[in-house]
Amino acid sequence: MKRIKNYTSLWLLCLWQAVALAQSIPTPQSHFGFAMGDDYSLTNYTQTEAYFKKLAESDRVRLVDIGKTEEGRPQYMLIITSPANMKKLDEYKSISTKLAYAEGLTDDDAKTLASTGKAIVWIDGGLHSTEMVGTHQLIEMAYQLTSKTDEETLRILDDVIVLLTHANPDGHELVGNWYMRNNDVTKRAMNIPVLYHKYIGHDNNRDFYMVNMKESENMNRQLFLEWMPQIMYNHHQSAPAGAVVAGPPYTDPFNYNIDPLLMTGIDAVGASMINRLNVEDKPGFTRMKGSPFSTWYNGGLRTTTYFHNIIGLLTEIIGNPTPMEVPLVPERLVPNNNTPNPVTPQKWLFKQSIDYSISLNYAILDYAARHREQVLYNIYKMGKNSIEKGSKDYWQLTPRNIDQIQANYDADKARGATTETAESLGGRMPSSRLPTSYYESVFGNPEKRDARAYILPADQKDFPTAVKFINTLIKNGIFIHKATADFTLNGKKYQKGSYIVKTDQAFRPHIIDMFEPQDYPNDFAYPGGPPTRPYDVAGWTLAYQMGVTFDRVLDGVDGPFERLPHGVLEVPPAKAVPTSSRGFFISANVNNAFIVVNDLLKAGIDVHRIQQATDGMPAGSFYVSAKGADLLKQAATELGIEAVPVSRTPTNTVQIKPARIALFDNYGGSMPSGWVRWMLEQYHFEFSLIFPQEIDRGNLKDKYDVILFIEGGIPPFGRGETGGRGFGGRGPDPADLPEEYRHMVGSLTADKSIPQLKAFLEAGGSILTTGSSTALAYHLGLPVKNALVETVDGKEQPIPGERFYIPGSVLRVKVNPEIDAAWGMSEDTDVIFNSSPVFGLKPQASLQGIQALAWFATDKPLRSGWAWGQNYLEDGIAAFKAPVGKGYLYAYGPQITYRAQPHGTFKLLFNALYQK
Repeated sequence: MKRIKNYTSLWLLCLWQAVALAQSIPTPQSHFGFAMGDDYSLTNYTQTEAYFKKLAESDRVRLVDIGKTEEGRPQYMLIITSPANMKKLDEYKSISTKLAYAEGLTDDDAKTLASTGKAIVWIDGGLHSTEMVGTHQLIEMAYQLTSKTDEETLRILDDVIVLLTHANPDGHELVGNWYMRNNDVTKRAMNIPVLYHKYIGHDNNRDFYMVNMKESENMNRQLFLEWMPQIMYNHHQSAPAGAVVAGPPYTDPFNYNIDPLLMTGIDAVGASMINRLNVEDKPGFTRMKGSPFSTWYNGGLRTTTYFHNIIGLLTEIIGNPTPMEVPLVPERLVPNNNTPNPVTPQKWLFKQSIDYSISLNYAILDYAARHREQVLYNIYKMGKNSIEKGSKDYWQLTPRNIDQIQANYDADKARGATTETAESLGGRMPSSRLPTSYYESVFGNPEKRDARAYILPADQKDFPTAVKFINTLIKNGIFIHKATADFTLNGKKYQKGSYIVKTDQAFRPHIIDMFEPQDYPNDFAYPGGPPTRPYDVAGWTLAYQMGVTFDRVLDGVDGPFERLPHGVLEVPPAKAVPTSSRGFFISANVNNAFIVVNDLLKAGIDVHRIQQATDGMPAGSFYVSAKGADLLKQAATELGIEAVPVSRTPTNTVQIKPARIALFDNYGGSMPSGWVRWMLEQYHFEFSLIFPQEIDRGNLKDKYDVILFIEGGIPPFGRGETGGRGFGGRGPDPADLPEEYRHMVGSLTADKSIPQLKAFLEAGGSILTTGSSTALAYHLGLPVKNALVETVDGKEQPIPGERFYIPGSVLRVKVNPEIDAAWGMSEDTDVIFNSSPVFGLKPQASLQGIQALAWFATDKPLRSGWAWGQNYLEDGIAAFKAPVGKGYLYAYGPQITYRAQPHGTFKLLFNALYQK
């Protein structure tokens, strides 16, 4: 009886302490002046940072600065758990990482660790800053987990360590301030003047395998190097019309590299989420085919986690601080498995969306708490599965391999070589049933095995770019080996310093996805119908995009290798710079050459380019006078640039000077332009932004030598003459804007803007266009045509999607590296094609001096992704250079700067950025 009394006293003491803690935690309303979800009210990041610091005074919270943003703000993650767990945080982190990497563990070891560990759950918000539900639910969730004393919250805090991560501080500050600047609440809007990420806006959710941006690197470090959560939840907006929230499970296709246990794990947590909403009478959750989101793409904050065995969850929810309506969409009102509990049309308040989000957070945390040991063990199991696949012969089930089975059978049947009978197949013979030998013809073929390792030779043309590729893997938690001495494998010699990426590791799905082609299935609304657009893109193989040379190794490999320190970035090997009085060559093959060349030009050092291959150097290589030796030594150390002393001063060179570069942008910001803005800064090109009003004023050649139009800006021409995407509206009324933004408003027009661009070209300027902006060629009346048309009833029209459709995919083109625009390029180059323009040259094109820079040389250019009807591309021109007056137009159909990923095509931009 006395023991019971003591326990009761202890329980009452703990409850009293919890209540006292809750009373000391400031509410969001007391700090911000309004509750999260109040109409017409948004926070900014400065206020939020101060609030997070107040919450961090609790013994449930640890505030961690995970790195600086692109604008220099601290990016915070709140670790929230019970005070008892907080004292053992390093131990629980160690358990989580051991299980995720699965190295050297037995199943029994893993079960023991799972029984003692705590589930780690990541919840983020604010990645897309105009999607303010995500930002404000994060604040509210932090408050509730810090202050609540109910049984469920305390149980969750005992069994789960929660990582609440702010995904975009800079955008939060911009959007919050912009929305709240107007005292008239009815005029508050999200029409921000610039991108809500300094460089890339919405594309900040497309950067997580490439890891170009600081925020991406900060979050990847926590996800894949520090904590390895078993579950992560990525909040977004908005739901499809007629629904409140779209969430898991997701539609097909799913990426074949992902472990099936991951897919069923998503299903399980998704069931917990929708069930909780239904219990709480919160209708409108749609899933599966109810929304377009799949698990195919690798590159988003949520989706990259799949390739690391983390259950990644995305929801897209409606909601706005300005009250809105749930629209009437009749087909959404019929209950089905996609939307079991439809929502009816109604007025919708911001607070409702915050409440839904908190419920979904709690559903996930409750699942993690109840299934703590299971989620911990399962991430180990998936990691172990990956290690085993990478340690033996393995054949991946993909559409291409399955189609090969049928093709082998059909070929044998056509020549009468099949011998199957109903009896041999076990009785009645279904039409879809084939002899097992045809399975073995593909999945027993040793040449079709998955690679056990990839080797990146140290002697490839652009090794510094190969090092950048290796660093993208390192930032994603991949273990890398490096040769400490020369070695020979399968008869090929490799130099010391070559990289070896073995696949017998837990994150094997990510490795395979970065090196191997994506095999997207043919996906149509119905047989013979239109194609179903993929979520984002269909193919992206990063090694192809970056132009990296690598060898696939199909057997186990060992040699004089060292495993590099985990998570530590590599630098290109330093090169010695010999003394030379005649100067130096720098190869045009190396992208980093443009960095040192720009530094040399800024320092007043003469730089020339050779116009033909000379002394083993490709056409376009840079000749630098001996005065540049000091800068070359610095570049050789920091950038891995090799400065080759010349034996004689080269002839037939052209001197280059920095060009005055203008990069087109528009009100609200262009993401493709923003990516190029970042690229130009990385490669030390100076530039200015140019907007429609300045173009329309004319006299452009007085200020600029080159104008860049990246994937937009140029108005469409006629019908069916352009591909890709165009952007740029006129924007708001300038009178409603602060003075500093009024010059951004407007759009280019055919009658006013095109004549000014033509005058700029005729005066000797250059214009570089990509994607939809190549429509400028048609406005100028150049003798080119759309190659992707057919004649029907005497009229040309675009080939319909039922017969030709190529969403974002990697294709192979032929390039002429003897033309100055393509100097340093490989003759066979991979490009990103995303419903891009393809050209034909009219007979008079050659008479006008138009040169094809790149073209499709075969009827099967697909390298990675999905290309339906790719045969239509054969002989089509992908890129050309056209003289216009004294200047030149460069037209690139493919996306040569796509999200700053295709390093293999960067030179097509950089070569045009000098005066000659």
